[in-house]
Parts: sequence; structure tokens; C-alpha cells
Amino acid sequence: QVRLVESGGGTVQAGGSLRLSCAASGASLSGYAVGWFRQAPGKEREVVATISGSGDYILTSNSVKGRFIISRDNANNTVYLQMNNLKPEDTAVYLCTAQSGVTVPTRGSWGHGTQVTVSS
Repeated sequence: QVRLVESGGGTVQAGGSLRLSCAASGASLSGYAVGWFRQAPGKEREVVATISGSGDYILTSNSVKGRFIISRDNANNTVYLQMNNLKPEDTAVYLCTAQSGVTVPTRGSWGHGTQVTVSS
């Protein structure tokens, strides 16, 4: 089964940008829908953005729409989350998941997450 490793997190001030990477091994991501989720302190896990295996179907949550962009580079087996105009409310552990046979992932293999901290 596919294994995922998130990277790219860090600490930035409000208004800054980060690019997260979800690197896969063990399988080709081209056959997997991939989603970015986040778990904020005291909050339940929520979906941030998802992308189908071919990249032709993308969903972005309203809370990040216009600020975050999900993309994929199947040749490098990596999915990205470009985060712009970060807000303190974006502070969370960001995780990616990959699920085969679907357009929108709701469950599947998970990475261990990367911490994003946005200071005000």
C-alpha cells in the first residue's frame, strides 16, 4: 500500500506562504485521489483540499479557497499544497491521504503530518 510523508511545514507570520509536499512511495500516485487534511488544536480533523488522480477534479474548502492551491506532479509521485496569505486559524498539523478507486478521498493511507504554525 502507498506510504506518504508530509514535509514543508514551519512557522510563519500571518500573510506569509508555505508549500507543503506529500511524497508517496510503494505505489504510483497517478491511481490515487489525494487529499490534504488538517487537525488544529481543540478541533476535529477537517478536509482542506482534494485532487483526483488525473488532477481533473479539485475540491477546496471554503475556509482556504482563494488562498490555497492543491496540485500534483505524478512524475515525481508528489502532491503539493501551496498556502498563501496564511492566517493564525490555519495553524494545524497538516496530513495527506491517498485513496485508490475514487475521485474524492475520504479515507485511506495517511502520513504522519507536518506542523504549520501561523503567528499573528
